[in-house]
Amino acid sequence: MSDPVVLPIKSVRNPRDIGGYTGLLGRKVKKHRLLRTGNMSKIVPSDEQFLVDYGLKQIIDLRSPAECKQNPDQAIAGVKHYSCPLSVEDNTGGNGLDMQKEFAEYRRDQYAGFRMMCRRYHNHILTETAQHSFHHIIELIAQEDDGATLYHCSEGKDRTGLVTVILLYILGVDLEVIRQDYLYSNYLLNDYRASRDRQFKKAGENDRFRANMRVLGSVANAFFDTSLITVNENYGSLDSYIVNELAIDQDLQETIREKYLEK
Repeated sequence: MSDPVVLPIKSVRNPRDIGGYTGLLGRKVKKHRLLRTGNMSKIVPSDEQFLVDYGLKQIIDLRSPAECKQNPDQAIAGVKHYSCPLSVEDNTGGNGLDMQKEFAEYRRDQYAGFRMMCRRYHNHILTETAQHSFHHIIELIAQEDDGATLYHCSEGKDRTGLVTVILLYILGVDLEVIRQDYLYSNYLLNDYRASRDRQFKKAGENDRFRANMRVLGSVANAFFDTSLITVNENYGSLDSYIVNELAIDQDLQETIREKYLEK
């Protein structure tokens, strides 16, 4: 696997260009076309300008309506913006919702967060809301002719990670390379997790709670595998899932390949 392209912006978590990987028939995924990040609500003008200069033409927000309302993306001149939530529910705990029941469970059970994350990945595969959004996202990306599309969630790792899995798979990237790209979020979020942990420790949270919050701020092979196993057990294969459940037919897949793979 080639090294991921990390974008030099500081006000947005987990900023990457997924170009450079080898796709179908040895063709490389184009750079300056497909960007993945975390929350864009606190982006500073210099980072905005970098993205515009980099070719940014559209932003796809994968977050829930509650997250978008609490921390809306900033409008960037000349850049289209679309909302494609994978879930209407907000489970981030940072948007004014009462999470006391969940937090109490995290203080009791070290593995509660892990089980919750597995359920979330399972549900993102199965729910109609997520399936319709996956389809819409691919359509939007297929419609962009020469600029860059940036898609993001809160931390740029779970919902953004699943969109990247589907996109890179359509482009013909090896599944193990896709897995490694997914896991790379852990490296880019190290400082973020450490900072949160210091805050929780200062607030007097116990070790179980802090362990859960580290899990919630991370990606894992188990989460990735939960999605793949859910696909295989319910739909037979990722190819079948993409065509039959997401309604991304061969023509749409070919459009994506022609636009986003080098000749």
